[in-house]
Amino acid sequence: MIKLICAHQDIDPVFECVSIDEAVKYLSEQTVLGVDTETSGKCFTSKKVVMFQIGTKEVQYVIDTRFIGIEPLIPILENPNIVKIFHNIKFDYKFLKAQWGSDIKNPYDTMLAEGVINCGKLKVGYSLNALTQRYLGKELNKEVRNKFVGLDGNPFNTEQILYGAEDVEHLLDIRTLQLAKIKELELEKVLDLENNAALAFADIEFNGLEFDSESWLAIAEDTEVIVKVMETELDKMVYALELSRFIKTSFQTDMFIEPDLIRKIDIKWSSPTQVLQVFREYGLDIDKVNAFELSRHKNRAFVTKYLGYKEKQKVVSTYGKSFLKYVMKDGKVRTSFWQILNTGRVSSGMKSDNKPNMQNIPADNKFRNCFKARDGYKLVSVDYSGQELGIIASGSKDPVWMKAREEEADLHSICADMVFKEKWREADADEKKKLRTMIKTINFGLAYGMSKFKLSDTLQISVDDAEALIEQYFTEFPKIGGFLNNLGNYGKHYGFIRTFSPFRRIRWFENWHNGMSPRKDFKELGAIERASKNTPIQGTGADMIKLAMIMIRDRIDTLNYPAYLVTQVHDEIGVEVREDKAEEWAEIQSELMRQAGAAIIPDFPMGVDYTISKEWCK
Repeated sequence: MIKLICAHQDIDPVFECVSIDEAVKYLSEQTVLGVDTETSGKCFTSKKVVMFQIGTKEVQYVIDTRFIGIEPLIPILENPNIVKIFHNIKFDYKFLKAQWGSDIKNPYDTMLAEGVINCGKLKVGYSLNALTQRYLGKELNKEVRNKFVGLDGNPFNTEQILYGAEDVEHLLDIRTLQLAKIKELELEKVLDLENNAALAFADIEFNGLEFDSESWLAIAEDTEVIVKVMETELDKMVYALELSRFIKTSFQTDMFIEPDLIRKIDIKWSSPTQVLQVFREYGLDIDKVNAFELSRHKNRAFVTKYLGYKEKQKVVSTYGKSFLKYVMKDGKVRTSFWQILNTGRVSSGMKSDNKPNMQNIPADNKFRNCFKARDGYKLVSVDYSGQELGIIASGSKDPVWMKAREEEADLHSICADMVFKEKWREADADEKKKLRTMIKTINFGLAYGMSKFKLSDTLQISVDDAEALIEQYFTEFPKIGGFLNNLGNYGKHYGFIRTFSPFRRIRWFENWHNGMSPRKDFKELGAIERASKNTPIQGTGADMIKLAMIMIRDRIDTLNYPAYLVTQVHDEIGVEVREDKAEEWAEIQSELMRQAGAAIIPDFPMGVDYTISKEWCK
């Protein structure tokens, strides 16, 4: 049954009009509610909720929020004893918070639930329309949905009312069917984690960060100059190498001097297609212009120069002047998150939302420093120290790694001593630094399934030397080798892998099938093996950071603390805190993050580091 709460009397008589007080009385007695909004646009800072829908399978309330506020319903949204079902809760939450200051307790997100169920599957749609088709065999009328944008003050028509109410019913039905799968796969804890983490990510999207556009523009212009200089240097190298195909020749005459030969290099260095032709003319046997292909030729000055240029050019194209388009009218930059990648990790900067990727901001502080705390506030950034190393140590139970953590010793130097032996002990300071870097590369590469080829490229050593180094490493650390091999074999055998307890997130390998032939499916099996090794490590780290975000958000709420979540990048969480509370909060947040670490890897205490600054910095 559909019930309307509106200011108009001239509506379809098939619908009963009721007061919001009646809705409050009925809804307060329920344990599970479907909730949805229709908005006048996508941006919560400039657009409004025009329709609010909430209800059960039996009764759906449709509220015309152009004329009637939902303030009486906020206690229901914030009641922790009532489950509120949304699809893409972050979207609705930001609008509700902006318009009515509402929080949400005990959320359920059908989009996130589907991500939890199908993590790793490549062609699964997560839109509400995709879910209604998959679970209910129904297709939503997108044309009706679009009619809410630019809506005037006229009453909703019958089609719009039915559309809004049906969304509530769909959410309830989808959740029931999803929960059966969630229970079957033992993913209840993961789903609860993701549902509550969504509110923390939504807070970051809502709050944003103050941005110094002038400083950023100056940096961008300086970087552009550097790029132009590097392009000129590349032109000169083409000329010096006599790559005649790319040297355009013309003659310029002057009545007072002899004819002057003018040569022009006609190459657009930002074009991979053109650059590929240049390198082939140069004699490189490559198929693509990318870091992996070119890394095999780093010993050539021409290639090294180009790779340096490419790095700077990427900064210009991605984080140059074009980045200023992301600055909103209030002077802030806001991102958006998708919180369930294949490994369970988080990505930011959704193209569909036209938001920037804040997780790849250049590490150089001159870029980061353009993001600032508001007047009267400081940025407290806390990150885990050696998070993935801790997860590997806990999973492998390697005694050397465990002892190093217990004694807060330099793990990389200890490993270098064991691998290189006398070579390490007899080395001078510079040589030891080099050897330690080599072992550090392996230690961190373990979380990403680093191959001998990748190690060779990274360290600039031969593939044979890289292979020998890896073999010696695992000879000294057999428990780590056994741990990683067990993970790899599990994924190849079963077609999925899980993160560590207590969440045990699942990642499917879509191309896996029973009876895969080691010979026929060698390449795919190799990919599955690598993913099976890194997913439990990276995914467990993601579980940890999400749990920490939930705990931080809850503490801010419980204490009514003058603090706001503003950043999350890999293993780092940033909070904007009132200046007089910054030191105190840094200790609180650090302890909460340690507790989150202990909840997942209790036998390996996680270390944390924090910074307090006016600007965002490393």
